[in-house]
Amino acid sequence: MTGTEPRQDLVAGGERKAGSTVTPAVWSRDFALFFVSRAVARLGDTMSPVALAAGLLEYGYGAGAVGLAMAAKAAAFAGLVVFGGVIADRFSTRRLMIGVDLVRLVTQSFSAGLFLTGHVVLWQMCAIGVVNGVAGAVFQPGVASTVPRLARDIQGANGAIRIAESAAQLVGPAVAGLLVAFASPGAVIAVDAATYAISALCLLLLRLPPLPESAHATGPGLRAFRADLVQGWREFRSRTWLWAVIAVWCVYMIAVWGPTVPLVAAEVVRHHGPRAYGLVNSALGAGTVVGGLLALRLRPRRMLRAGALALFAFFGFPATVGAGLGVPAMAAGAAVAGAGMSFWSVMWATTVQTQVPSDVLNRIHAYDVAGSLAMMPVGQALAGPVAGALGADHVLLVSGTTSLAVAAALLSVPAIRGLLRADARPPAR
Repeated sequence: MTGTEPRQDLVAGGERKAGSTVTPAVWSRDFALFFVSRAVARLGDTMSPVALAAGLLEYGYGAGAVGLAMAAKAAAFAGLVVFGGVIADRFSTRRLMIGVDLVRLVTQSFSAGLFLTGHVVLWQMCAIGVVNGVAGAVFQPGVASTVPRLARDIQGANGAIRIAESAAQLVGPAVAGLLVAFASPGAVIAVDAATYAISALCLLLLRLPPLPESAHATGPGLRAFRADLVQGWREFRSRTWLWAVIAVWCVYMIAVWGPTVPLVAAEVVRHHGPRAYGLVNSALGAGTVVGGLLALRLRPRRMLRAGALALFAFFGFPATVGAGLGVPAMAAGAAVAGAGMSFWSVMWATTVQTQVPSDVLNRIHAYDVAGSLAMMPVGQALAGPVAGALGADHVLLVSGTTSLAVAAALLSVPAIRGLLRADARPPAR
């Protein structure tokens, strides 16, 4: 299998068939259920860290404890998501996602009970984080293969989901802050648990079309599981555009995104106060919504090239803060950066979902997620010491410059810039 073969369940014009049934372009009953599931769960995900941090601080723990509890979830997710991709390719993704949502309903309900009753112990919070991280590692790979099975217009579906997730990212922390102030951290975590119940209900009502005959597991047992894992790696390695993007993205996470998030927060709060940081962060979220809307309307023939061009816009986020510009300029830079990043995300997700065969899509997506996330903690960990040595403003300016180099590096790879969208190619004869 070459690195340029499109998905075989796509036909000319982007129409996709499941048996003899042609699915609607985007908005069908089943896609609407999946959309609500993702939007509601994402809203809860953005509320939970606020409540966890506020709750641990309220019960006498410090910032280190907060970081440890959050790191437990992130480490479990990043370490196991590749195996989650194999599991998702071997079993019914819908049933797995429902089961995972029910697991997270139980863990978050238990966590809420601990906060509401005042029995908060750090190791228990870390253990809950590990369980939630493992659950997320099993859930996330299935998202990639579900979208193509529900919508003929895969790009439009990804754009709609991106808009919903961006809106949740914008609204969730603010809602969580209000609920913490007027109720309690435990109440916010209880709301998060309820979002998983809603997500599981939506997925329970969902009807997925059958997968092609080729999309079946090789068989039971550890040996077959290992064979599936190896096959996923071979499929990943065989596509130059895929592994090249992930390789470049590792640099991006270390030198750009990793240091930008904590240093922007520190610099804006230090010089302009928390309200200004809230404004800049809101502008970033608003920009991601705009990027999602643009991705709904623009249909470039070479999606990765268009996405890489949009990534040049990220320069404005770290550079305006590093240059010490005013709050309006920083907010504008954040908004433009958010739009560029969001547009790239939709182009990338759609490319993976349409260029990779359905029988290995969950595993490929898992490698994608693992590669994308693996280097982010490294960048975050290095941000503090490097900023201490060089100054946070200089590090942010370097991050901005590196973001331009990353976009240029993506465009320099022929397999990336020249890849045609799957529905722009002539049908195979």
